[in-house]
Amino acid sequence: MALKVAINGFGRIGRNVLRAGYR
Repeated sequence: MALKVAINGFGRIGRNVLRAGYR
C-alpha cells in the first residue's frame, strides 16, 4: 500500500525535515 510506504518514508526523511523545521 502506498500509505505504508509514505509513513515509512516520512519516518526516515520526515524526521530529518522535522528536526530542521523545529530548529
